[in-house]
Amino acid sequence: MDDNNNRTDKELLTKGLKRLGGCLLLMFLGPTILHLTLNHDDKPLYIPLLILAFILCIGAIVLLFLGINTIMDSIFKKKK
Repeated sequence: MDDNNNRTDKELLTKGLKRLGGCLLLMFLGPTILHLTLNHDDKPLYIPLLILAFILCIGAIVLLFLGINTIMDSIFKKKK
């Protein structure tokens, strides 16, 4: 039995960890902008900042899913 087929793909693992790092950044940035926007709803940039905050929050969720999925692929998928 060849043990090389069951090893973790280091490049794919690194890619997944980078995605999780980007997710971590967006997880702080999105809610912070959302909080600041909701506290100042009388400002002229209220709607664009609110949309930006929601996009950043959704981006954090997507990057979290993609990062975890990539890490799982690097650990459990066998190379061909």
